[in-house]
Amino acid sequence: MSVYEHRYRRYEGELTPLWSRLFIIPQHAYRSVFQSKLFVAAFALGFIYPLVAAILIYLHHNTNALALMRLDIRELVPINASFFETFVSVQGMYAFFLNLLMGPPLISRDLTNNALPLYLCRPFSRAEYVLGKMSVLLILLSAVTWIPGLILFFFKAFLEGGTWLAANLWIAGAILIGSAVWILVIALLSLAISAWVKWRVVASAALLALFFIPSAFGAIINALFLTRWGSLIMLPKLIGAVWSGLFGSFAIFRRARDVEIRRNGQWQMVELMEPPLWTSWAVLALISVVCVFLLFRKVRAYEVVRG
Repeated sequence: MSVYEHRYRRYEGELTPLWSRLFIIPQHAYRSVFQSKLFVAAFALGFIYPLVAAILIYLHHNTNALALMRLDIRELVPINASFFETFVSVQGMYAFFLNLLMGPPLISRDLTNNALPLYLCRPFSRAEYVLGKMSVLLILLSAVTWIPGLILFFFKAFLEGGTWLAANLWIAGAILIGSAVWILVIALLSLAISAWVKWRVVASAALLALFFIPSAFGAIINALFLTRWGSLIMLPKLIGAVWSGLFGSFAIFRRARDVEIRRNGQWQMVELMEPPLWTSWAVLALISVVCVFLLFRKVRAYEVVRG
């Protein structure tokens, strides 16, 4: 057929529903993510601790295994709220490491290759583009945080029975909310840095710096001024307070330590307390809002450069 005989023909196939179009982004992003052997190995290692936790839960209900291993049930770690809080903390910190591996290049790669106009000329809004990129992180980070956490919780409930489930159902909510808050915050941080820093190595370094440098400054503030308000710029402390509040251990978390200071020529003991729980929630919310603002300032089809 001659070239001049080709005419425009409207696509007559089945259209993808509007609500699911943003999931095309993670569908293709996972191909490049799982091409990294380092990430695949790290992702697999993220299931070791849940496996160990499942074995501990099982041993509490298997007297034969305890007898073979010559263990007393009192020597095992108790399966309570503290057990699941530790699980959320360990997996949450590991999720930050995974986020460090896959988050920084998600948007920076598109900006470097001028691919945003190609995305946004299609039936994608900026919000759908950002949500699609964020879902790449949220889905994989959920796989190592709240999903195995809830599996462990219901495994324990299956072994204990309905009475234990009814009495401890709030723990499942704490696992879900605590993990969801953390992976949402680190995903937003990662995408915001990815949008503003085009080099992957520099973006990864910036994400690490946001985690450790404010923590160092916060520790210096606490030490110099004998306070604990410096904890409000320490990301691990902020999420630690949120987790302890959800699992009912904030009263223990807030009691920092006693220090001895000299006042009016006499040594006195002063009790230092962590900031109230609501301040940690407020700072994390503020961080999230700032990240969203930075994302929508940068994610545009065309960037106007003024000389």
